[in-house]
This record gives sequence, structure tokens and C-alpha cells, in this order.
Amino acid sequence: METPLQLDFQGMDANGTIRDCVLKQVRMLEGRFGRITACRVVVKAPGEHHRKGGLYEINIRLSLPQGRQVDIGRTAIEDERHADLAFALNDAFKRARRRLQDKTRRMQGHIKAHDGQPTATVVRLDDVSGFGFLQTDDGREIYFHRNSVLNDAFSRLAPGTRTTFTEAMGEKGPQASTVKLLGKHGLR
Repeated sequence: METPLQLDFQGMDANGTIRDCVLKQVRMLEGRFGRITACRVVVKAPGEHHRKGGLYEINIRLSLPQGRQVDIGRTAIEDERHADLAFALNDAFKRARRRLQDKTRRMQGHIKAHDGQPTATVVRLDDVSGFGFLQTDDGREIYFHRNSVLNDAFSRLAPGTRTTFTEAMGEKGPQASTVKLLGKHGLR
């Protein structure tokens, strides 16, 4: 790390054993994920509140190169295992490892960004026979049947209505298997 570990004890005295445990966990993070530029760990003693009393709270902030950060904040209030300080520390650092791993994968481009469903505009409808055609953003026309429109919304369709759809291969070519109306302003 470029800056020394900041360890803050709130509502309790600094303890050498806890400090050593935190240092060990931080070293493991550094060894596993490379460059962590700074780390701040806050160990908060159980509060006096009777709803939340008896549970340790561990907050971890990891600073990474290029101004990126990983924050591990509050834990589930209902988890009474956090009354044990060793468990609370291990749980917080386990979550830190997972978030740091996810962040590292994103930074390296290993996590795919899924494109949303394609959008189209209704161009023709046959209300009597219960089918219609969508025009995709790339100019293709795709057939759809009334049964492929979600939420029984076929009656609300009109030429010009914006939709999302899932394309499938039918007997006579591509067809929309799932047609969903887009809300106001094209929102789902």
C-alpha cells in the first residue's frame, strides 16, 4: 500500500490481537489482488440501542489505482453472529474479497456487459386475425402473434407503438416470441 493502514476503533479500546488480525486480512487482500493504494478499517463496538445491541459493525474502504474504491459497509442487522468480533471481521473481509474480485474483473474487462433486449416499432396490425409486424431499429420486419404479446396487451397496440421483443426462428422465418410494450418515454 502507498499509505499505511488506517484502523479506527469506535466505542472500544484498541486491541493488539484485533490489530494483528486486521493486518493479516489486509495483507491477504494485497497478495491476492495486487495494488491496493490505501485501506481504512473501522471496528465499531456494539451499540447501546436495544434493537441493534450486541452486534459489531465493521466498515472497510479500499482505495485502488485511478481513484477507484471498494466500500464494505453495514452488515445485516438481523445476523446475530456479528456479536462475535472474530466472526464479524472474517465476514467483512470475505465480502471485501468478493467485491474486490468483482471490481478487478470489471477493470480487466472479464465481465460481459449484456445488451438490453432489442426494440422495435409496430408497423402493421391485423386485429381480426390477431397478428402484426414489428420494424426493428435496423429496418427488418418481424412477424408476431397476439399470444406473444405480454400481459394481454395486444388490444393496446397501434402502429407506432414502441416495444421490446425476443426474436426466434419460426416456420416461415424470424418472429417475435415475446413482445413487451415500452412505457412512457421508451422506459420499460
